[in-house]
Amino acid sequence: MIQYDRVSKIFGTGSDAVTAVDEVVLDIEQGHLVTLLGPSGCGKTTLLRLTNRLIAMSSGTIKINGQDIMFLDPVKLRQTMGYAIQEIGLFPNKSIYENIAVVPRLLGWEKGRIRERVDELLRMLRLEPKTFRDRYPVELSGGQQQRIGVARCLAADPEILLMDEPFGAIDPINREEIQDEFLGLHERLKKTILFVTHDIHEAIKMGDRIAIFQDGRLIQYDSPGQILTRPANRYIEDFVGTDRALKLLGLLRAEEAMDGSPVNIVEGSTSTGEALRFLEDKDYLNLIVIHQGKPMGYLYSKLLKDKNTEVKNVADPYPVLIRCNDTLRDVMSQMLLHNVHLLPVVDENGDLAGSINYQDIRKYIQGIYADNAERE
Repeated sequence: MIQYDRVSKIFGTGSDAVTAVDEVVLDIEQGHLVTLLGPSGCGKTTLLRLTNRLIAMSSGTIKINGQDIMFLDPVKLRQTMGYAIQEIGLFPNKSIYENIAVVPRLLGWEKGRIRERVDELLRMLRLEPKTFRDRYPVELSGGQQQRIGVARCLAADPEILLMDEPFGAIDPINREEIQDEFLGLHERLKKTILFVTHDIHEAIKMGDRIAIFQDGRLIQYDSPGQILTRPANRYIEDFVGTDRALKLLGLLRAEEAMDGSPVNIVEGSTSTGEALRFLEDKDYLNLIVIHQGKPMGYLYSKLLKDKNTEVKNVADPYPVLIRCNDTLRDVMSQMLLHNVHLLPVVDENGDLAGSINYQDIRKYIQGIYADNAERE
């Protein structure tokens, strides 16, 4: 989709020359969201601007779908790409509708088509068209303005989106919400996205692949999991942090580490006496009580002794249920928050899919690192 072949950019000449991008070789596959990561001045934003010819290359070749961009009209090239920046850059004197409609109008779209597209994007980003269409940027919160920036980026339905720290100026709560919304959009739309960030957590969360730069050079290009488990050198190790095993928890899902066939299960209609014998015979710490396939609570011996009833009447409800697609980081957080070591995992219908505990997570993480060590 996008190919960078020994791309360089040098600003200035002679002793004042600064190499911002240094012989970068990189292939971006269609439909991938690639995060460009690194400290300030490492060349990631410069590479982004070389891609749509906002600045000119010093050497090398960039191809999009096999076409050398130097043989394309720069204005038309930019019109085929969405572009979003940290400052958002909305026109303050234009309504939200007019801001989103800028590129479609330049491309000569009919008014009816533009109207449909604007409303479609507003609804997609959870902004009611009737409420927001005729407002002005000053009337919106920072998070809402950022959503409009994303809508404008998507307005002409471009194949490629270039995003330069688009959520960097948003407060942490709104930022996470917008990240989640954007990932949902990407899952549906499958655009090819270059996403500049200096935040390792954002890069890991957002990217299918991560490109890490240092002094204009591409140091490692890999999946987030590989970056965290097999950093290419000491620079990458230091950049991702000594807590990279904890960061890995934010990538992995409960369904990957859970016990998919837990044996410490009893039906809600089971008698307390029968459940107590089962608990003691198997030496379980607790039992998961289910009713019609759904977890309703848990049991331990104190709840069962000197009782004569069905277990559904004495089970303690779980403080939280884990979903299959919850991250292991969130699972660990819930375990620590509620002081529980085992939680049931439910599918999208709320039916029991398995259980997960500290040991399951520890074994799974250790297995990943062991597999990587064997490959090396």
